[in-house]
Amino acid sequence: MFTEKFFEVLNHEGVVSIVTCANNEAHVVNTWNSYLIITEENKILIPAAAMIKTEKNTNANPKVKLTLGSKEVMGFKYPGTGFLLEGTAKFLRDGDNFNMMKEKCPFLTRTLEVTVTSCKQTL
Repeated sequence: MFTEKFFEVLNHEGVVSIVTCANNEAHVVNTWNSYLIITEENKILIPAAAMIKTEKNTNANPKVKLTLGSKEVMGFKYPGTGFLLEGTAKFLRDGDNFNMMKEKCPFLTRTLEVTVTSCKQTL
């Protein structure tokens, strides 16, 4: 599902936007490319310290969209590329994935786990 270009983008720092929606209102929160961990099951793990509204929204509607990119990676025609990911999300408070993320990011209180269903290059 994830392409070499996607992993190349992850190797460069950039902003990741996470969009959730509940009660007909979208909410956006940001993190960094370098915080994303891709599991062997092709899930994305993201450290969560706050993300209170994000968690509330995913409890009501687990569908999420993420965008990420880097101007350092060549796109289709021009320097810079990005990706739109869609999937479902849940917050982890324990378990192997939570513990692994806690070791890497001691500041987290939970781990956002995204099961990706679509990954499209946008630029």
